[in-house]
Amino acid sequence: MDNHNYYNDIPQISTRLPPSPTAFPNCCLSLSTTLITHLSSLLPPAPNHTLSIGSGSGLLEALITHRHPNVSIQGVEVNSSVNLYLAEQSMNVVGGTWDLYSRAGQARAWMFVYPRDPRLVRRYFERYGNGVQAVLWLGPRADWEDYEGCFRGEFGELEFCESVDVGLAEFEMLVVGRSFQY
Repeated sequence: MDNHNYYNDIPQISTRLPPSPTAFPNCCLSLSTTLITHLSSLLPPAPNHTLSIGSGSGLLEALITHRHPNVSIQGVEVNSSVNLYLAEQSMNVVGGTWDLYSRAGQARAWMFVYPRDPRLVRRYFERYGNGVQAVLWLGPRADWEDYEGCFRGEFGELEFCESVDVGLAEFEMLVVGRSFQY
């Protein structure tokens, strides 16, 4: 088993991160300094925190918090061994792909990065959506149609960010839903 602590690699990865979208191992989303900066501007500052539901390796989240220490992100995943980059205290585990994180309502923002099932997103909104101020959806443009109904029911207006403007690959998109109080 590989006992390498990837969390310690974040400063080096951050230094090599280009301004244009680039594929990285262990992350399904294309990453760039442009994207990291844009996402950090959308997320609430500490002491509030963001919940990244389905955080995977945690690379995106660790890069955001490394480059913007005023942003606090907690990850949620079905298996703690998937996390390679988030600090242990920032990682939360649920029982399966169907399970909800019970403290989701305490977060002021949520991120869904390449989510697998719109039903899970809808369940989060139904159960914990009252206190959340912003929800970010990042994924392939081709998948948005499957998730649009979840967001349209929760937010009157959605912000669609063009991939070029926010540092995503051409085939990816960012959608931001904000509550009225945010």
